[in-house]
Amino acid sequence: MALEQQINEGIKAAMKAKDEARLRALRAIKSAILLEKTAEGRAGELTEADEWRMLQKMAKQRRESMEIYQQQHREDLARKEAEELAVIEEFLPRPMDEHELKAALQAIIQQVGARGPADMGKVMGVATRQLAGKADNKVMASLVKELLQQG
Repeated sequence: MALEQQINEGIKAAMKAKDEARLRALRAIKSAILLEKTAEGRAGELTEADEWRMLQKMAKQRRESMEIYQQQHREDLARKEAEELAVIEEFLPRPMDEHELKAALQAIIQQVGARGPADMGKVMGVATRQLAGKADNKVMASLVKELLQQG
């Protein structure tokens, strides 16, 4: 089932259950989908990779906001962000563990023929496309750097 359909079904279920936190998060996702679909240069359809990228961006925003609210001792607002983050993460694919990610990155390094740290851009270009939604780009970049320095 497409993400948009899942979100619409989730909104109906959350409304029936009177689950305000879930409803708020699902409405935010639906809004982001509509904005992405109507963005300039879009044909009105999103690929799975586009959906993952959008959801990852939303999750990252919630994490950062939550951190800021906690630093400012605003636990009420931090809790709202955490509730929304939990719902958003339900729609993201399971992230790869470090072992799986290293294996995938080593395969990409061999595929592009990278020899050292100077080839990091080539590796990251392929890795971000192939592993979209499955791993955090910061984690990927640090692992690629580590692997290229070893090899």
